Amino acid sequence: MPMMLTEEQNMLQETAKEFCSNNAPISQLRKLRDDDHPDGFDRDTWAAIAKLGWAGIPFPEEHGGLAFGYKGLGVVTEETGRTLAASPLFASVWVGGTAIAIGGSVAQKAALLPKVASGELLLALAVEESHRHNPYGVATQAVASAGGYTLTGAKTFVLDGHVADRLIVAARTAGTSGDRHGITLFLVAAGAPGLTITRTRMADSRNAANVELEGVTVAADAVLGTVDNGADVLDPTLDIARIGISAEMLGAAQECFDRTVQYLKEREQFGVPIGSFQALKHRAANMFCELELSKSVVLEALTALDEERDAKEIAKLASLAKAKVGETFHTVSREGIQMHGGIGMTDEFDIGFFIKRAAVTEQTFGDVSFHRNRYGELEGY
Repeated sequence: MPMMLTEEQNMLQETAKEFCSNNAPISQLRKLRDDDHPDGFDRDTWAAIAKLGWAGIPFPEEHGGLAFGYKGLGVVTEETGRTLAASPLFASVWVGGTAIAIGGSVAQKAALLPKVASGELLLALAVEESHRHNPYGVATQAVASAGGYTLTGAKTFVLDGHVADRLIVAARTAGTSGDRHGITLFLVAAGAPGLTITRTRMADSRNAANVELEGVTVAADAVLGTVDNGADVLDPTLDIARIGISAEMLGAAQECFDRTVQYLKEREQFGVPIGSFQALKHRAANMFCELELSKSVVLEALTALDEERDAKEIAKLASLAKAKVGETFHTVSREGIQMHGGIGMTDEFDIGFFIKRAAVTEQTFGDVSFHRNRYGELEGY
């Protein structure tokens, strides 16, 4: 498969760009934040997104999806990143839906994926238990009980956790925190007795939650994948999610760059546009080059998913994309603030939303340091 977009994928990207600009602009995110909206996203906008079929793009037609691949979902996600669109698309489709598609039983896929694809069912992955990404650092306990399991523990930074209808909870059925073996994934209903979900308000206005489980009971058929081998589902799910968040970050970084270049053309000092100053030209050229490299690594990673390459190569590309785009978004968002000058630090200008989003997404499912180290380990260093 060539590392380029098809005519259909380009058309989808144009449609997504128009929709996000008209229906989910940054002004919508600003209003949701200022109104302290309880959901953190607009339900009508999400319904319109679902009607367009975006939530079903990567899933097979037999489960209500479009079977259009992760590259198709990637171009849509890139456009949602440009406007910082508030929606459950990442948490529910890229993460939760992917986990069901990879690890779900025939019955689980038939029952859940059509509802995810239609936007009716929202999912959230509860895996983190500390301030840093550590997918195997699971201490939450799952103890076998009559006909099922009892879960006790706590989770942090659960994206869209407070609006999810189902949580996918990583708990330990064997071993100790840090072990890959012994992790089991469980489907937990949002209203389950003993489950407490507390919304956290992130700096970038993205939805997240803390989750506490105090003796939450689930049936045996709530297991996603197999007991003790949840990492076999979790690992590929996280890699696909990392590629997805990289696509979103790429779109946001490109928009931040475009807004900054436009400002350089408009803002005048000493009677000339500040974009004519050589030092600023050099800095803009550096950002442009880094963005082009980032586009390449994201497109290659998305292509690898659709070609179903082996897990190790996808893992390397996921870490490469997350590290490279994270570094680029970090640079571009900060340069954007610098080049806007003092006004860039005010809330009036939208440019400040991008530096906040960069700070949060860089930490999502592993920061630059985490993925540089992981890439090195995967290469045998």
